[in-house]
Amino acid sequence: MKDFKYYAPTEVVFGEESEEQVARLVKKYGGTKVLVHYGGQSAKRSGLLDKVCQLLSDEGIAYVCLGGVVPNPRLSKAHEGIELCRKEGVDFILAVGGGSVIDSAKCIGYGVCYEGEVWDFYLGKAKATAMLPVAAVLTIPAAGSEMSESSVITNEDGDVKLGYSNNLSRPKFAIMNPKRTFTLPPYQTAAGVTDMMMHTMERYFTKDDDMDLTTDLAEALLRRMKTAVFEVLKNPEDYRHRAQIMWGGSIAHWGLTGCGVSEDWATHQLEHELSGMFDVTHGAGLAAVWPSWARYVMHENLSRFVRFAVNVMDVPNDFTDPEGTALRGIEAMERFYHAIGMPINIKELIGKDITDEEINEMVRKCSRDNTATCGGLKVLHAEDMKAIYEMARG
Repeated sequence: MKDFKYYAPTEVVFGEESEEQVARLVKKYGGTKVLVHYGGQSAKRSGLLDKVCQLLSDEGIAYVCLGGVVPNPRLSKAHEGIELCRKEGVDFILAVGGGSVIDSAKCIGYGVCYEGEVWDFYLGKAKATAMLPVAAVLTIPAAGSEMSESSVITNEDGDVKLGYSNNLSRPKFAIMNPKRTFTLPPYQTAAGVTDMMMHTMERYFTKDDDMDLTTDLAEALLRRMKTAVFEVLKNPEDYRHRAQIMWGGSIAHWGLTGCGVSEDWATHQLEHELSGMFDVTHGAGLAAVWPSWARYVMHENLSRFVRFAVNVMDVPNDFTDPEGTALRGIEAMERFYHAIGMPINIKELIGKDITDEEINEMVRKCSRDNTATCGGLKVLHAEDMKAIYEMARG
């Protein structure tokens, strides 16, 4: 069992009409000039963006808007936001959207308070010591960025996708109204659940087997997400199960399911190169990589994969064949991914065969030209990364 620090300062306002409190919360956390940051047209079409802006106006809070955030958010948009915030004297950033919008808002928050290039943080060349406060009105549950310390940004120069974590970026508040997720397309819903489950699985597959309560919590979350996603795919306006998913996304990534254990994150690192190169949906990319990663590393802690198979995937435990039980758990996860419309290999993900050259380029980027490793359960070097990509070809 590892010693740990637990820090989760975000104020959560959850439920129907929760966005009505946005102006009060902005004032509570010191905002006087707000950047309202959002993605495409859905925030406008739904009326949420206009409602948020009107609520700010009614309370005398000045604001400027910046839309156009895309999935796998771009560094160029963050640069645009940094310039706008400095020009307009913005002192608070409100993200209206999902993880991509929130991650972009965090990047902007870092950049406004930094004299250098904000990409320095993501490259590991600098550590943020200040940033503008950020908050979120969540519309797409998936990334958990509304409560986490993490953000992931894609630099179009080289299609490099990198993450940066710093507790400064934990949002001051997160507004969550499950009704705002009723119109999410099935694919986006399924990819979001895949992402949030993986946030817990990256912590679950560990060499530390003695923090039982954390493991119990992780397994409960994974089982609940499995149940809830099928219910909302059948009935998109199922408020009860939409609420489980929205809250599950936050729990999965604010740190609770990692207390007392070491973490892995290799699947995320490997997937970042896929979505950086092919601009695919992050959750779908995770589903395409994880089965191959799992088969490659499972002997590092076989009992953990057996426990996952039995307690999460409902596989009967063959005590005479733990390896077979573990493999059947991975196969059950693949069936689950297919059942919700997710891929289980790269060919299914991108719709074509990946080339040797593309694999070599992903390995080069993931290993930082063979100078970096990833993973905790098994530390992956460049040759391991290549082996997993090869296994995941399809």
